[in-house]
Amino acid sequence: MSRQARRRADPLTGIAVSCGVLVLAFIVLPLFHLLTAPSPARLAEAAGDAEVLRAIGLSLTTAAAAAAVAVVFGTPFAWLLARRSFPGKRLVEAAIDLPIVIPHPVVGIAILGITGRNHPFGALLYKAGIHIMGSVTGIVTVLAFVGLPFYLNTVREGFTAIPPRLEHVSRSLGAGPIHTFFRVTLPLAGRSIVVGIVMCAARAISEFGAVVVVAYHPMIAPVLIYERFEAYGLRYSQPVAVLLVGICLVLFIILRLLTGKVDRE
Repeated sequence: MSRQARRRADPLTGIAVSCGVLVLAFIVLPLFHLLTAPSPARLAEAAGDAEVLRAIGLSLTTAAAAAAVAVVFGTPFAWLLARRSFPGKRLVEAAIDLPIVIPHPVVGIAILGITGRNHPFGALLYKAGIHIMGSVTGIVTVLAFVGLPFYLNTVREGFTAIPPRLEHVSRSLGAGPIHTFFRVTLPLAGRSIVVGIVMCAARAISEFGAVVVVAYHPMIAPVLIYERFEAYGLRYSQPVAVLLVGICLVLFIILRLLTGKVDRE
């Protein structure tokens, strides 16, 4: 019996293919309808709407700021997790993933709980002139919270994949630990860092539940889409959603290209 005949006779393969078709249809059909539902005229109108442009611009800038926070504070931490063993490391790694599993409105409530005036930490922030609720700072805080796990996990894997002997060679030649980190380790993990940035930014752009609790205004794009859907329905929310999905698809393509290069390397 030929290989193709054996595949046709294998019931498990048939079931798997059928399930695959259903899963792909479940994912692709709603997105395809969303992208094709608005007319070109409505898309052009949404693209020229000042409120829409402000919301999308705020989404992009706050997502970029959240990714910058992840790079500055997350990169050394990811290196520590990849290179050092310490008591409670498993617990720390589990804590990093908590923002992924916690309902996002709960994230917003938790952040407001410690940044309000009634909390000692929140009181210090107010004295320093830092306001979280209803501010761009609050949006960046929330987006960094939900995006950090994706950055940390990606960069940690990148550091883990670097052979420690390369760092040892640098140290044996007289380079200090910081010099070795910036001249050897960081460049070798560069692509993983870029992938982590894209993943963190993409996750931040799509966040809604926590942001709407912390800062309904100023509006980022997902909040604007929700408001327009509540006020006017699908007809007026779909064009804005298409523009945001287009941005997310660009980030997704960049991510796939980068991860494809990493896999080949």
